[in-house]
Amino acid sequence: MKKFVNEFKQFISRGNVMDMAVGVIIGGAFSAITTSLINDIIMPILGIFTGSISFAALSVTINGAEIAYGNFIQAVLNFLVMALVVFCMIKALNRFHRKKETPAESPAPPEPSNEEKLLAEIRDLLKEKQ
Repeated sequence: MKKFVNEFKQFISRGNVMDMAVGVIIGGAFSAITTSLINDIIMPILGIFTGSISFAALSVTINGAEIAYGNFIQAVLNFLVMALVVFCMIKALNRFHRKKETPAESPAPPEPSNEEKLLAEIRDLLKEKQ
């Protein structure tokens, strides 16, 4: 049992686990923001164009069973917005890491001076005479 507890302590104290925990907490908070964006801004705007007051009110009743497909539409839009934000964040992080990993290209060697060009011509002429 003591070995199990020690392994668990090592697992919990790893940086990746802590980073993941912070990510989950921030993701939960961000989910509330996204849900509010969908429910309070995007869905009412879509409701204006469709003539419906609220997508959440959209439902159909079949044999006494109410199917609230409006809530499903809101959940799908919420997912798409979250997925888009996560995609943009990962893309930005990948770009940042790529810049960090790739070393700066060395500048092209400087153009030889006139004196160096003249010396090279003299060298070439001397080679031709031999």
